[in-house]
Amino acid sequence: MHNAGHDSRRRSVPRRAFAAIGTLTALLALFVAAPGNATAAAGPAGAPAAGHRTVNPELDWMGSTVAAHEGRSADRAAVTPMVTQTLGFDVSHYQGAINWGAAYANGGRFVYMKATEGTSYRDPNFNANYTGSYNAGFIRGAYHFANPNASSGAAQADYFVAHGGGWSKDGKTLPPMLDIEYGPSSTCWGLSQAAMRTWITSFLNEVHAKTTRWATIYTTTNWWTTCTGNTSAYSGNDPLFIARYASTVGTLPAGWGFYTFWQHADSGVFPGDQDYFNGAYTGLQNLANNT
Repeated sequence: MHNAGHDSRRRSVPRRAFAAIGTLTALLALFVAAPGNATAAAGPAGAPAAGHRTVNPELDWMGSTVAAHEGRSADRAAVTPMVTQTLGFDVSHYQGAINWGAAYANGGRFVYMKATEGTSYRDPNFNANYTGSYNAGFIRGAYHFANPNASSGAAQADYFVAHGGGWSKDGKTLPPMLDIEYGPSSTCWGLSQAAMRTWITSFLNEVHAKTTRWATIYTTTNWWTTCTGNTSAYSGNDPLFIARYASTVGTLPAGWGFYTFWQHADSGVFPGDQDYFNGAYTGLQNLANNT
């Protein structure tokens, strides 16, 4: 996607088992909590709750909430894009030690990997994944799993950039990415549409200020419509990474005339989720170089 000058816009199975365990643990923790540790009083409508802590960030990954909310199409294996697509995938520590050479030999050419969540969690396999993918020849990028009710967008962007979300014009680094999807107990993390737009703008502006790149946005059309009011405010500069487990990409969020990336399945030939870049490899290189 072209990154032209931007106005201020102040205009897989095992990991599901982990998720079940994490949910049970969280419920047990609530049951045994000592008196006096009640949740702090809520702030203004749409604002992050005071004293919020990121809960079980090791159970969150890119698309971890999508299938449960939106399902999978029975014919999702029959993907027939209209233009050349470049194969890739996305991972976190769930995949363990990855055979990057084998993934490259199978045709993968790019990968996004989890770096951070909130303002305190860093994926334990990030360094190994970032270095291993680079050495195998992949164009790779880092993503941040958003917790919009935990702290400001700018605060999370600062943590992300400082812990793996940077960018360099080396031909091998994709734009930093914001993974924003369904909340654990509230679809929109307890935020209003206006507050969510404010949070997203804060995150994207801070990433741009720190890296000179406008971040890729990973989301689903349903979540985006529900939680942002289907805003088109970011479509001119931020590449879209759409998630939809089906044979077609479906309707895109407002403003984006095309997707840059598509997460079309949550399992397949590559480790983790299965992705496409919407174009030939040369286009992927151009995105990495910001040209």
